[in-house]
Parts: sequence; structure tokens; C-alpha cells
Amino acid sequence: MPFYSDNGSLTRSFMKYVSLSVLGTLGVSGYILADTFFVSKGLGSAGLAALNIAIPVYNFIHGTGLMLGMGGATLFSLAAEKRENANRFFTGALCLGAAFSAVFLLICAFAVRPLSLLLGANGETLQMTSTYIRWLLIFSPAFIANDIMLCFVRNDNGPQLSMAAMLTGSFSNILLDYIFIFPLKMGIFGAVFATGLSPVISLAVISPHFFGKKSTLRPVAARPKLRESLRLLSLGAPSLISQVSSAVVLIVFNIVILRLCGNTGVAAYGVIANISLIVTAVFTGVSQGAQPIFSACHARRDNASLKAASRLSMLTVLVISAAVYIVLFVFAGKVTAAFNSENNASLAQIAVFGIRIYFLSNLFAGYNIVLAVRFTSCDIAAPAQALSLLRGFFVIIPLALIFSHFWGMTGVWLSYPVTEAAVAAAGAAVSAFLRRRSRVQNQRGFQ
Repeated sequence: MPFYSDNGSLTRSFMKYVSLSVLGTLGVSGYILADTFFVSKGLGSAGLAALNIAIPVYNFIHGTGLMLGMGGATLFSLAAEKRENANRFFTGALCLGAAFSAVFLLICAFAVRPLSLLLGANGETLQMTSTYIRWLLIFSPAFIANDIMLCFVRNDNGPQLSMAAMLTGSFSNILLDYIFIFPLKMGIFGAVFATGLSPVISLAVISPHFFGKKSTLRPVAARPKLRESLRLLSLGAPSLISQVSSAVVLIVFNIVILRLCGNTGVAAYGVIANISLIVTAVFTGVSQGAQPIFSACHARRDNASLKAASRLSMLTVLVISAAVYIVLFVFAGKVTAAFNSENNASLAQIAVFGIRIYFLSNLFAGYNIVLAVRFTSCDIAAPAQALSLLRGFFVIIPLALIFSHFWGMTGVWLSYPVTEAAVAAAGAAVSAFLRRRSRVQNQRGFQ
């Protein structure tokens, strides 16, 4: 748990946890980005389209791990003074991780081809898509276990080790991607095999934490309780919804873009989707780094420090989002060229135009992600779940379908920033309402 006694130490704790968390989440997102780069160079636009079609499966797996990790780690932080209860949440998260892993392995055994077709694979991309999905599912236990361990170790005085494990996994993925795809010529299987080995390597790096003197994490012999499991899932649900919504948006956008521009359009969206993965990872890193501080403030009823940490978080994502958008707007052509190994002029035109519209969402997405985590860190799950559902399903999907009908590809790109802006307005209204209600309750308490 981060310790602070004044605003100075709060700021230092915030900078330490957030900077390490951002580096770590960038490492995790590097799993798919490295695949995208090397697949585009080694397998061309067909491989890039296949990878983009398969990415939603990764989002589901990673989202499940984050749900269990973030939900369990939040409960762990809130119960830090009662060590046995805290470790029961750790044990419960591991048990739930095993259960979800079994579900993913069953899907791997019986439904890979139908799932590939459902996600939009066709004759040109079906085989590569199926291969990628099958091996993602085989490695799902490692992905889920890694997400759980990283979240708990970060909350158990180990932000440096958590970051080191994520970065080691990511860099190993980049190296193995190159080796498997080019010298060994293993194709799409090499890309996904490198990705699957990354969490295994990350788990090996993080495992010494459990033998160190600082560690308080210990599995305990306790039967999981339904109420605690539901509470853990409820608090972690926004993290899952965020990842699942990214998958759903990918699926919907792929289907719409396939109708409008064919596989070239899908490949162009693959460039944008993977850049978005990196940008979202930065915002997720800020929110995950702030989560232990939010929870500590809430557990101590330190509202002043909670507000200060919230302001720091929002200012951080605002500065980052503005800087990233400027860079992407100016260098959209060069960014696209890095993934356009065939120098496809149509792909470049679609992607460059899309980048400059799509990433207007940066100005609002970071706010939405941090706000949802702040709610869950303070044991207020419902608003976070509602905001996540709005931005992931109930607003983005109708807007994508409606806007694309009237304005084609421009409408597809525009639907995302409009969604994030609308949800940010709703989130600000909910936050203001909760603050007013808290002030009224405090005033009544003094009367």
C-alpha cells in the first residue's frame, strides 16, 4: 500500500505508481503491436486483416484477467489491515481465474472455426485467423494468471517488479516475433506463439515476489464465498467491459468497413486499432497506477487526498491525450507507412484520414477510463459499470451503424470520438451528483 502523510508524499507516490504502471501497460499492449508490425512485414495485408479479426479474442481474455486482477486487488487494498481477509480475496481471484481459463480452453477445443467465421474471417483470412485464435485460447491460463499477479503485486508494495515483469514479457515477445516470423518462417503461428510465451516469461519474472520479505500475498485454504466472488467481479467488471467493448467495436467496425472498403479497409483499421491499443494502454496505466492510492484514501476516509489524487490523474491524462493527438495528426502518414509494407495507396489514404478523426477521442477517453477506476476503487461499482457499458456498447454501436450509413468511412471514424465525448459528459454529471450528495450527507451528520 502506498504511504503518504502530506500532499508532497501523495504526489511522489502518485508519480511513482503511475509512471511504473504506464510503462508496464505499454509493455502488455506491445504483445499485439509487435505482432501487427511483424505480421504486416512478413505476411502483408491479408495477414494484417487476419490479425485484426482475431484481436477481439485477446481483448476478451485480457479483459477477464484484468477484471479478476483489478477487482481482487481493490478488495485486497481495502482489506489491507485484515491480512487473512485480504489473502482470501487473492485466493478467490486465482480460483475464478482457473474457472474462466477452463471456459476458454473448451472454446479452443470445440469452436475455433465457427468463432473465426463469426468474427468476420473469410476465405482469404480464415486459416490464419483460426490459427491465431486457437493459440491465444491455449495460452489463456497464462494471460489470466499474469494479469491477476501483476495487479496484486502492484498493490502489495511491488510496483517496480510488476513493471519489470510486464516489460520483460513485452520485449521477449518482440524478439521472439522477429525470430519466429523471419529466420524460422513460422508465419502467423510464430506471431501468436511469441505472444503466448510472453505472459509465461512475465510470470517467471514476478514469481520471486512471493518469497521476498515485503510480500504479504499468500494463498489461503478457504472455500470461495459467493458474495465475495460477486463483489470482486462487480468491482472488476468495468475493466472487463472496457476490453470487451474494444473487442465488440473491433467486430462491428470490421463488419461495417468490410462492407464499405473490403479487406483493404479492414487492414487500414488494423493500423488504427493497434495505435489505439497503445493509447488506451497509457490511459489504463494511469488509472491502474492511481488505483492503490484511490483505495488507500478511501479506506482512510481521506477525502482531501482522494480529490488531490483525482485531480493529478485527470491532469495527467489530459496532457498525454493532447500530446498524443498532436503527434498522430502531424505524423499520420509516417505512422501508417510503418505498417504498410506493400505500399498500398488505398490503405494509406484510408488510415491517414481515419487517424486524424478517430483519435479526437483521446481528449475524452482518458477521462472516462480514470473516472471508472476511481469509482470502483472507492467501492462504487454501479456508475463505473454504467459508464463502461455506455462507451462500449449502448452508444458506440448505434452511432457506428447510423453514421456509416449516412457518411460512409467518415461516419465510422467519427462515431468513436462522439461516443467518448457523450460518455465523458455523462460521467461528469454523475461525479457532480455524487459530490453534492456526499456534501449533503456530511452536513446532516454534523447537525
